[in-house]
Amino acid sequence: MASTNDLKNGMVLKLDGGQLWSVVEFQHVKPGKGPAFVRTKLKHVLSGKVVDKTFNAGTKVETATIDRRDMQFSYMDGEYFVFMDMQTYDQLMVDKKAVGDAANFLIEGFTASVAQHEGEVLYVELPAAVELVIEHTDPGVQGDRSTGGTKPARLETGHEIQVPLFVTTGEKIKVDTRTSDYLGRVNS
Repeated sequence: MASTNDLKNGMVLKLDGGQLWSVVEFQHVKPGKGPAFVRTKLKHVLSGKVVDKTFNAGTKVETATIDRRDMQFSYMDGEYFVFMDMQTYDQLMVDKKAVGDAANFLIEGFTASVAQHEGEVLYVELPAAVELVIEHTDPGVQGDRSTGGTKPARLETGHEIQVPLFVTTGEKIKVDTRTSDYLGRVNS
């Protein structure tokens, strides 16, 4: 348990019957008249939904302990992604639903942050950008190069993104894991 006076960004609270909410931002407000209160912006850990919630100052709130560990993606086992803890070498099977969009950028050997609460995997978080090889893309047409257009390209993970016309099959590129945007070529 913690008081609303102790809130910090990133802290995870257990509210509304055990649902986990992460504190995005908070503000202590002391109006001229009436009691002080705390205005917060909370993000649901599983769904990502963001809500505004106000608490009276000093109210007790239940906190949740989230265990975030860097783990290495090993392989797919049916519908499960198998991650290995690099310190204990324990293997963890993570459901496809918990991996979410990170699955579009995972290849063997990648390190991801796996967040757990009471043994249950909540989500898998990748770095903001990863380097992947383009498995296939059509060649750019000679006259199109100056227009700054884009074309579809399939990454080595099977995920398809838009890349500039000058990018070719076999090139290593940097991709934003949050938006699937092309960030640039990687020089070997």
